[in-house]
Amino acid sequence: MATVSKALFRGAASTSSTTLYTVPASTTTVVTNILVANTSASSATYDLLLDDVSIANDVVIGANDTVSIDLKQTLATTKTIKGLASVTTVNFHISGVEVA
Repeated sequence: MATVSKALFRGAASTSSTTLYTVPASTTTVVTNILVANTSASSATYDLLLDDVSIANDVVIGANDTVSIDLKQTLATTKTIKGLASVTTVNFHISGVEVA
């Protein structure tokens, strides 16, 4: 079994629900950390879903602020991480471990 720590997604949020990561075939992924950064001078909101289950729903993030979510959630093959924000100045940085 190969275990690889990696960035699962790094980039700007969309204002509509978007798949940020899909677990590859024959792989299990453990999501370990999510950083949400708002680079705007105004507050914003964001949503995150693991396997279509909300873990953050319409959460307010302050202007020029960063939120850290530490977790250990396992996702099986083809499961997804989805996200969106009220503005595209919100960035997601999602880290984890793939086990194949």
